[in-house]
Amino acid sequence: MMSTGSRLPKLIAFDLDYTLWDFWIDFHITPPILQDPATGTVYDSSTSDIYYGRRNSPNTIEFYRDVPGILRNLRNEGVTVAACSRTPAPKLAMEALRLMRIPNGKDTNILPSTACNGSNDTPSWTTTTTPVVNFFDQLEIYPTDKTVHFRALHEKTGLPYSEMLFFDDERRNRNVEKLGVTFILVPEGRGVDNEMFEKGLKEWRRRHPKLMSSGSSEN
Repeated sequence: MMSTGSRLPKLIAFDLDYTLWDFWIDFHITPPILQDPATGTVYDSSTSDIYYGRRNSPNTIEFYRDVPGILRNLRNEGVTVAACSRTPAPKLAMEALRLMRIPNGKDTNILPSTACNGSNDTPSWTTTTTPVVNFFDQLEIYPTDKTVHFRALHEKTGLPYSEMLFFDDERRNRNVEKLGVTFILVPEGRGVDNEMFEKGLKEWRRRHPKLMSSGSSEN
């Protein structure tokens, strides 16, 4: 759970591959991306296992376990949320974000099933979930150096780099720190979880004590 009562960065950005979801979308996911009309589950069109034996075909497209709750909390706190990915398959990544859903409410990250035989006992996933793309205010998804993504975010939002926190699984993207962005390296294969997210918040607060003291009541 997100810590409360402490100042948050005004913008928090996330890489996609192996940061929010556990695959390279350009390599592991076979288009077109599909959605089960009964459950809302999103999956690809693969017919063979190219995922190193970690999944059966087709591949389900979903976030790491704690990510839905993190995104819900950030939206509730009014923090600007951005996706910054250098994937060579930006259209495929955007399609995944458009189709994926996050359950409403704070207690579940599991998509609800649709009631059988036309029963109304179980609410439909279309009314109990929200499209993932709605949780992102800015989408910088195209192959380039991550500093280009953050310069674009700075121009579009008007926010200073000191107000930006970035989670990414690749060390080379630490170069955004030369702009003033706080960079948090996500360990390989782990993805963002609640503990890693809190670590990032603490590091940003440690680096910006003046922001903390001058705007502790702001978001």
